[in-house]
This record gives sequence, C-alpha cells and structure tokens, in this order.
Amino acid sequence: MNPLIATAQALMAPGKGLLAMDESIGTCNRRFAELAIAPTEEARRRYRQLLVTAPGLAEFVSGAILFDETLQQNSDDGRSFIEVLSTAGILVGIKLDRGAKALAGHPDERVTEGLDGLRERLQRYAAQGVRFAKWRAVLSIDSGLPSRACIQVNAHALARYAALCQEAGLVPIVEPEVLMAGGHALARCSEVTAEVLHQVFEQLHQQGVVLESMILKPNMLLSGEDCATPVSLDEVAEATLSCLRRSVPAAVAGIAFLSGGQPAELATARLNAMHLHKSALVAPAAALPWPLTFSFGRALQQPALAAWAGDDGNRVIAQTALLHRARCNAAALRGTYRPALETAGALA
Repeated sequence: MNPLIATAQALMAPGKGLLAMDESIGTCNRRFAELAIAPTEEARRRYRQLLVTAPGLAEFVSGAILFDETLQQNSDDGRSFIEVLSTAGILVGIKLDRGAKALAGHPDERVTEGLDGLRERLQRYAAQGVRFAKWRAVLSIDSGLPSRACIQVNAHALARYAALCQEAGLVPIVEPEVLMAGGHALARCSEVTAEVLHQVFEQLHQQGVVLESMILKPNMLLSGEDCATPVSLDEVAEATLSCLRRSVPAAVAGIAFLSGGQPAELATARLNAMHLHKSALVAPAAALPWPLTFSFGRALQQPALAAWAGDDGNRVIAQTALLHRARCNAAALRGTYRPALETAGALA
C-alpha cells in the first residue's frame, strides 16, 4: 500500500488543496443556464480547459477531481486534460458515483449508486493515469432524518467503493455530506455528523480499507441555512474540530473539507478559523492528528465561471479569478487569510 500512502500524502501537501471540477453534465448545464451560456459539450470543454490551464494553479492545488466527460476531453493543442494536469504537477482524480437516487421505503432520503461495474471502471481509469477518486453520499437533516437505514446504506456503499479503489491502486476520497438545507441548529448538525462519521468508519473497518491510504471529505459543521440563529466563525471551527477529533481515526491521511454551497469568501474564512483554532491547541491531547485542507467546487469555480460567461475573450480574467480564490484558500491553510486579501491585487 506504500504507493497509495504516497499519493494520499501528495494530495495533502502543505499549503495546497483540491479543485473539485467534477460536476455532472446536468449540474454544469444548470450553472451555465444561470449565465446564459450554451449547454453544449464544446462549451463545457472550453470552460474546463481554462480551469486546467490556469498558469500557476499547481502552486495551490495538489489534485483536480474530474467528471468522466472531462477526463476524455482534450485541450486546443490536442493534449488530454489528464496530460495537461499531470505535466503541471497536479494529480488527476475522478468522480465515480452515479448520483443519489431515492431510497426505497424512506421518503425524502437518498442513496448513492454506482457500485455495479465499478471494478472494471476503476481498471480503465487507472490505465488512463487517474490516481485518486471520489464518491459522495448526501444526508438531509429534518424531523426524524436522517434515518439509521439511510446512514447505514450510504456508509456501506462508501466503504465498498473505497475498498475497490484501493484494490485498483487509487486513493479513495470518502465524502459523506450532511447537507446545509433546513432550519436545524449547529448542535443538531454536530449530532448527525458524528453519527454519520462513526457509521462510515465502522463500515470502512469491516471492508478492510487502509485508513492511511484514504482522505475524508466531510462537511463543515454549520447551522441550517434557514436557521434563525447565526453562528460565528469560531463556533464553526470549534464544533467542527471537536466533532472530527471524536469521530475520525488518527490514521486517516487527511481531511479535505467540501464547501457545500457556502459563499466562496465565507467558506475560506471558516477554513481559516479552523487553522487558527488548530494552532491554538497547545495541549498535546487536543492536537489534531491529520492535516486539514479544502476540496472546493463552487467556492473555487464560481467567480471564474461568472467572469468567463461563455466568452473565451474573458479567459485570462476568469483564470485570474480562479487563482485568486486558490491563493485565498492557501492563505487560510496557514491561518493568515483576512477579508482585506479579497481586495483586487492584494494576493498578486
């Protein structure tokens, strides 16, 4: 398993995070529609091209998670996006799940599918040069939700996926996302997230997954987006790190937070607060055993997408927006991010 451990450690390189650019065709088209961008394969290719060719991206990004369509596409000069990223020093990953579907017998709950034929898909991706993968499970908080059945079936699927990844020589990113939707308080999010993580690691243990060769991609602990009680940056940091210390084994290679629909600057500020909180943990018993980083999608991409707006004449502006967000998040990993850095040119 040593090559997998090396890959996991490379993904968690100090000062770097992951670019999640693995939106499905439908999700990407919906985001295009908001900006009146044509929902075509060529438009998606041109957009993904500006992301992977952003100059200097590897200074802040260790790995990029792609969707299958993107993995098969080439840049204007004929190179595959895999080659473009690899040449730049960025590891290539792939989204493997096939989406969350209705969970039979459990209204308003979903289970992520895609295990059928996964071993064969993994072999094909590994041969193409893919080094890691991602699988996302989604769990909603509501009255009586998530049910134990929903937690267990999603944890089991995550563990089977992770075991198959390691068998094929890929590092699995395990993403159990407790959604922000709803009016629940921070304490309820903490309770549910802890239960989900305990179940996930129990299933990972049962399936024989090597923790040193996997990365956890959890949600930050937040109150629901409709909750009337706001939470501070410090409250988010304290609740999140406290939950993770109690729920995540020390052997895990690293933790890469998802942004989960948070505004870009707020996601960065919360990531920064966690690193400030982490640096304040002077007692050995309170120290964190794993590195923390980001694996952001919209919180990295949205400013670039808005700047591009389907016009390649805006490519440089869009790439500048992407690199700005990447720099801000890299600063958050050092605990040195501050709102003043959002000023144009402050991080140039």
